[in-house]
Amino acid sequence: MTTENTKLKTGGKGKWILVAVVLIGVAVYSGWRQYFAGRVSTDNAQIDGHIHPVAARIFGQIMSINVADNMFVKEGTLLIEIDPRDYQVALDKARAELEAAVAAAEAAGMYVPLTSVTTSSQVSLADAGIKTAEAARDTAMKDVEAARARLELIEAQSRQTLAARVKADQDLERMRFLVARDEVSRQQYDSAVAAADAARAAHEAAEAGIAEVSRAIEAAGGHVQQAEARIKEAVANQRASRTAPEQMAISRANMQAAQARVKLAEAALEQAELNLSYTRVKAPIDGFVSQRKMETGQMIQAGQPLLAIVPLHNIWVTANYKENQLKNMQPGQRAIVAVDAYGGRKFTGRVDSIAAATGARFSLLPPENATGNYVKVVQRIPVKIVIDDAIDEEYPLRPGLSVISTVYTDPKK
Repeated sequence: MTTENTKLKTGGKGKWILVAVVLIGVAVYSGWRQYFAGRVSTDNAQIDGHIHPVAARIFGQIMSINVADNMFVKEGTLLIEIDPRDYQVALDKARAELEAAVAAAEAAGMYVPLTSVTTSSQVSLADAGIKTAEAARDTAMKDVEAARARLELIEAQSRQTLAARVKADQDLERMRFLVARDEVSRQQYDSAVAAADAARAAHEAAEAGIAEVSRAIEAAGGHVQQAEARIKEAVANQRASRTAPEQMAISRANMQAAQARVKLAEAALEQAELNLSYTRVKAPIDGFVSQRKMETGQMIQAGQPLLAIVPLHNIWVTANYKENQLKNMQPGQRAIVAVDAYGGRKFTGRVDSIAAATGARFSLLPPENATGNYVKVVQRIPVKIVIDDAIDEEYPLRPGLSVISTVYTDPKK
């Protein structure tokens, strides 16, 4: 009886121990589920940040380097100096070319009103020349007409004097015959001689007048021809003066071309000033100098990388979560980041955004699942987590450091 009672008691204790173990296991499992539920973690995460490459913008020789590796620099700090002499010469040349272009443009601008005045004067002179030449022609033609009328009158007088001369000569011959026979007096004969001489003189005067008037007609005709020539010349000048709009257009086009050359020279001067400024390479942002790739005296090309500036005040975490961990993840959720470099020191943060595609899609050779044998692989999605207080001088966070990222998807935790 004693042995049986002992066995019964021992068996009862074993059952209770088993029940207790089961209950403890259930409690531990429930606690574990409750503790880890509503959070997702990954160790496929690292610190990320902006890395600002500094490259040369011009060709030249490095004269001095004013920074050292891993040195902190402020924005605008002079990093590198490139030999500026060639670019100073180019700047002086561009400035001289601009001055020449400005002077040429001013001269072209002054020529426009001068052309306007000149062409207007040419038109006025041409019109006045035509009127003057026509007036001279009309006067000459009137002189011709007057001379011809006078010639007709003198010719009529010449005919009359000729008839009178012939009659006087005939009378003289009769008187000479009669005086020889003493049939007339000597006085009558002398009167006949005087009348014949007067008739001869009158006729010769008439002939001389005809010659003079003929020369006057010839001269007046020459004046008419000269006036006609001047009229043709004035008409030609008038036609030439009608090209004034074209001359003005050409003058304005020359002025506009000169002004365009001024703008080209201004652009060349600005480019020369920029090139000279590029000989002093400055820091684009506050940060630490990294990846220095040049030495003093080295010849560099435009676009050649020289160094990089890494700012530590603007960093974040890129955590590559599995696709089945993103079910309840949303931007704005709280996150804890444990940094391996500092023995798991934790920083608080929040989910900023979730990438629009998996990391594999951005690889150099993205997978093509439509070909070959398909093996399902759990994909990872980059998640950007911003840290609430990333600036810690004692524990600075640098891009590339490994971290463990935990996102609390349950707002109650």
